[in-house]
Amino acid sequence: MGWPERRLPRGEAAPPVAMATGEASVPGGHVTEQLIRQRAEHNNSEIFSLEEISLHQQDLEKLEHLDKWCRDLKILYLQNNLIPKIENVGKLKKLEYLNLALNNIEKVENLEGCEDLQKLDLTANFIGDLSGIESLKKNIHLKELFLVGNPCTDFEGYRQFVVATLHQLQFLDAKEIRRSERIQALQNYAEVKKRINEQEEAYLLKRTREKEEAERQARDKREKKKKDRTSGFDGRRIYSLEEGENRLKGEGENRSCSVVTEEEDDEEEKAFWEEPVPHTPEARLEAHRFLEERKNTKGNRDQDKEEKPPRPLITAEGRVLNANAPQLPFSLKDDEENNQFILDLAVYRHLDTSLLDVDVQPSYIRVMVKGKPFQLVLPAEVKPDSSSARRSQTTGHLVVSLPKAKDTIVAPPKKTTSKELSGINQSQAHLKRSAPTEKLEVDPTKYSFPDVTSIVQNKELSGQGPLRLQRPKAVDTRSTPEVFEDDPEVPPLM
Repeated sequence: MGWPERRLPRGEAAPPVAMATGEASVPGGHVTEQLIRQRAEHNNSEIFSLEEISLHQQDLEKLEHLDKWCRDLKILYLQNNLIPKIENVGKLKKLEYLNLALNNIEKVENLEGCEDLQKLDLTANFIGDLSGIESLKKNIHLKELFLVGNPCTDFEGYRQFVVATLHQLQFLDAKEIRRSERIQALQNYAEVKKRINEQEEAYLLKRTREKEEAERQARDKREKKKKDRTSGFDGRRIYSLEEGENRLKGEGENRSCSVVTEEEDDEEEKAFWEEPVPHTPEARLEAHRFLEERKNTKGNRDQDKEEKPPRPLITAEGRVLNANAPQLPFSLKDDEENNQFILDLAVYRHLDTSLLDVDVQPSYIRVMVKGKPFQLVLPAEVKPDSSSARRSQTTGHLVVSLPKAKDTIVAPPKKTTSKELSGINQSQAHLKRSAPTEKLEVDPTKYSFPDVTSIVQNKELSGQGPLRLQRPKAVDTRSTPEVFEDDPEVPPLM
């Protein structure tokens, strides 16, 4: 089976006390059925057939119920919690990968029942009892083991002891175990084991003193808090009862008191993180408690503050106001050709559409962006029922089309192309040909035209020279001059 690539848990590079809290974390650090179902969304929230689950960063302080509710688990992620002991997983016979990195575990135990266990990650815990790994001999399928970041890795002969103890291992702390290394470790096993036992005793004695010191400090802090309550306690400073009453008088004094309290809280937090503490499970648990207390205190302080009333979108007189709470660029275009307004709202490109709510009214439009209102008064009345909204696939902008309720705009005349012009010219020429011909009348007294009626010569005149285009004028005998004498013997001219 191919295991996922091993990575350090998120937040491991930070101080061991800085722990993130998951969204589905349960107060008190217990494993609940609700938590399991929330983390089993990939399995339709069914837990009886669950094969893989991730419960990392849930502030869990105890490992429980999984062996009863999820018998078919094969992969279990529990890194970055506050689990002090390995328990209640012995009945997970199908479990193949268990990740318990970044917890408060001090001993390897109670894993004999995990018959199919192949990979165990115990990185960055507090394991100092190295002899406890002998219980893993019964896990014959165990191939990979991670113990880096534990106190036992500082023991002299640590790797030789683990290699000689667990014959089935192939990788230790992500480093392959070669055959020569195993043979050498087995040859010196007795001597190495003796040194390991001596170092374990010294470490366990040190841990006993650390636990006693942690209990003493916790007891002193409880007594100090109890004393502070009886002396009059305001914020993080101690006052007498009279001083405490005086500080709570007046609204202005209350405000100054809250400011002083916040400053004192910051000083206390700074002092807490700067105080040197040993790297122990108790210190890690104390840091977690401190963070939870600070979180609750801040939440209570925020609740006590007067909430600022939201900005009104419509006045008491009914006047609609413009608003842009999400501070998004926008443009409103008047599309006269299609008789509509177009609103282009530059919402975030990767914002889920389910976080947008569009409300179109005849005189204004309102868009809720992640609960923040964007409202715009329109210059003219629109039709809400005919409006439409869509998202741009390239920019992610919200584009809303708002048809106008009145003033229908007629589209301008369409421009004719060169092909259409040629067609019009041809049709005009055809009409000209089909229309009756109009003739012009010319005054014959002003213009003279050749007589074409006798353009064809008579047979008698053929061969007599060039044709005459005009007839000879008849001689008017009455206009003969008086000096002309008529001779009767001369025949008349023909």
